[in-house]
Amino acid sequence: MTDPDIWQALPMPALVTGPDDRVVAANGPAEDFLNRSARALTGAMLPALLTVEGGLANVMARVRERDSPVTLHDTALRIGRSPDIRCELHLAPLGGGILTLISPQDLASRVDRAGQSRSAARSAIGMAEMLAHEIKNPLAGITGAAQLISMNLSGEDLELTELIVTESRRIVKLLEQVEQFGDLRAPERRAVNLHDVLDRARRSALVGFASHMTLVEEYDPSLPPTWADPDQLLQVVLNLLKNAAQAADGSGRITLRTFYDMTLRVRRRDGTGGAVPLQIEVTDDGPGIPPEIAGNLFEPFVSGRENGTGLGLALVSKIVHEHDGWLSVESHPGRTVFRISLPRALDDLKNNTQSLEG
Repeated sequence: MTDPDIWQALPMPALVTGPDDRVVAANGPAEDFLNRSARALTGAMLPALLTVEGGLANVMARVRERDSPVTLHDTALRIGRSPDIRCELHLAPLGGGILTLISPQDLASRVDRAGQSRSAARSAIGMAEMLAHEIKNPLAGITGAAQLISMNLSGEDLELTELIVTESRRIVKLLEQVEQFGDLRAPERRAVNLHDVLDRARRSALVGFASHMTLVEEYDPSLPPTWADPDQLLQVVLNLLKNAAQAADGSGRITLRTFYDMTLRVRRRDGTGGAVPLQIEVTDDGPGIPPEIAGNLFEPFVSGRENGTGLGLALVSKIVHEHDGWLSVESHPGRTVFRISLPRALDDLKNNTQSLEG
């Protein structure tokens, strides 16, 4: 089997089956795509889970017979009784079994926002390690060499070396943001008043990046506390506020709203469910999210702004997921709403206690 970190960092659903076509491993995106935990998938017959044209069992038999990969292009795949999904299916022999990779043409239609956050987190962590070790150190040498050369230059040549230094520093800054994403510590959770966090974020935004904006509060004062790391939650709200302010590009209105919705639940990694009744909404009246990035909005390095790093929303997704929460977005011109759904402190503490006792 492959390295666990690389396996989980794959951005597409991936499963490994044994000689009997039963699942022996499934990565995070596969759990999200099939809406089952890895534990529930292990031991299941893959041809019984996925229906493809010609029959998946026949395709897997062909892979074993030829001992070579098979790719099904633009094939119709069905999960249970769900509608067909157009995708590419890649099957390859692997240690007596078969590795199956699924590349849906519209993965966003099957993967929920919580699932996207897991994929984003794993992809960016792997990227952070590579960038930090393979690019950052030699880039410092390039910057230093350009500075030394500039000492004996003037005119246009000096401008060119200054451009090298400026752009090198910009890349270093980007790498530092990626490192911050990959090295984010585990949350130190405790009972937190959401409105205290929102007030800190609002005051910080108004004296900085959102000084040109109108911020409106629509709070439900009866909300109970959530179980969260207050500093990381503050970072989430600040990132969403900054995203809204940048989208407005000059002036506009941002609304911070809180309310209670007991109907919302999320599926945890171990297959159990949990209520996420505490709701935070950050709404702006900007132009909306460009359609071409809407489906991959929470993936790292996806940005609708020129020179944007595309890490802010990926970081938001990562933190919300690690707090057993749910992140969603609705957008059209003139109104974009990001919603964070979080558990109550009492509920999450009870679940953690039961898990430890078990």
